[in-house]
Amino acid sequence: MSHQVDEETPLLRPEEQHKIKTPLPWRQFSIILFLQLAEPVSAQAIAPFAPQLIRDLGVTHGDESRVGYFVGIMYSVFYVAQALTTLQWSRLSDHVGRKPVILTGLFGISVSMFLFGLSKTFGGLILSRVLCGALNGNGGVIRSIMIDITDSSNMAQALGFLPIPWMTGSTLGPLIGGSLSHPADRFPRLFGQSTFLKTYPYFLACAGPALFTAFMWLVMYMLLQETVPTTTSLWNLIQNKCRTILTFVHTKPPQSDGSNSDTVQGSPDDSQPLPLSALMTPRVLIAISNHATLALLDIALRSLIPVFYSTPVNMGGLGLDPPRIGNILALFGIANGLFQVFFFARLHDRFGTKVVYTCGVASSVPTIIAFPIINMLSLTYGIDATVWFAVGLQLTLSIALNMCYSCGSMYIAAASPNRASLGATNGVAHTVAACVRIVGPASAMSMFSFSVRDPYYAWAVYYFMMMLGLLAIGVSFLLPRQMWTRGN
Repeated sequence: MSHQVDEETPLLRPEEQHKIKTPLPWRQFSIILFLQLAEPVSAQAIAPFAPQLIRDLGVTHGDESRVGYFVGIMYSVFYVAQALTTLQWSRLSDHVGRKPVILTGLFGISVSMFLFGLSKTFGGLILSRVLCGALNGNGGVIRSIMIDITDSSNMAQALGFLPIPWMTGSTLGPLIGGSLSHPADRFPRLFGQSTFLKTYPYFLACAGPALFTAFMWLVMYMLLQETVPTTTSLWNLIQNKCRTILTFVHTKPPQSDGSNSDTVQGSPDDSQPLPLSALMTPRVLIAISNHATLALLDIALRSLIPVFYSTPVNMGGLGLDPPRIGNILALFGIANGLFQVFFFARLHDRFGTKVVYTCGVASSVPTIIAFPIINMLSLTYGIDATVWFAVGLQLTLSIALNMCYSCGSMYIAAASPNRASLGATNGVAHTVAACVRIVGPASAMSMFSFSVRDPYYAWAVYYFMMMLGLLAIGVSFLLPRQMWTRGN
């Protein structure tokens, strides 16, 4: 029995209506998975050497307690720029199509990574991260494409494959960043005579992801198919916007005489993108609130882990060098991706979206508790098998948190008023997430620096992280057990 999909079809139907899963469109789907590599490779390539880069720049003036503070600022400015632009990119994709927006985002990532590797000042690092955040609106747009090519019968399966590129990117990125930083020192036979690489010791670690993203741009340009049924050229969109503004300026406000002047604004046409005000329904606000608290918790945790690993043991950390940090993060990326691929869809089908989401955010509690335990084990036994077991157990627990993003995407898709507004709905969600990600790294790193500076408050950062975890758990209770359908 075939399923007719039209504009009145709910975005996510009840599970009982789907006895047979729709096959995934693998040709297009595999291109989307490949596209997802760009962001984790570029972002994770920076993570292993970011603390050492801050030390090399001298902005801390030798004060180890301030390293985390500047690392947090460096991460946060990316999200400041992204928060100011991602909604515009996502809404633009509803009109001009997904493909042009994605190509712009890939261009932004590539250029910004080259600039990051050439930066010799903290201001240069900030500029490159701002450029990357401002031009890269791909997060919400890619999620919109995923929803465009799937339905409720195969969406969980598709989202279960989504960690494959994140696993690959989170593996390659730290390996590239950790291995290719200071290449003249690490590989003297190959690069020992290069004055350029001695002057810019992190350029090679950034050039790899930049070139890879440029190659991806070519692949996307040639192979990616547009998923928006009807698109408007950017020039026509600008003309229509200018025409609307001029009409508003030169025309008197319409009178409430029962005329049809508000037909467009109040049109129930489900095939047209809705204005932003029409998106702010209660269920959209609930979905976005959960996405925001999840993003805040996750980014704070992900920014804390490499700084904790690199901080000396006697100051509350683990005292590892960039190559070992890169290897740990790479192994975590592999384990996380394999778990999501093989178990997410099964757990989702067995327990439902809400249970998986709530258990995922609840896993942050033991993950946070593990930080001081790992440090105490390091002080007592040194870096031995016991410590490595504790590190592995902590990262294993944090895998469950990553499942929440797939569940959150399903709630956001179900909350969208219509399919034509998926880009805008995802854009609002990612804008709010970007806003909280401004706060996340800076606040977590500031609390960590405060904890390192004063031994009396050594656990303050973990109390702060626990508050974020409990907040995310509390907000998750607002989600319905049964997925929303339009019209309900």
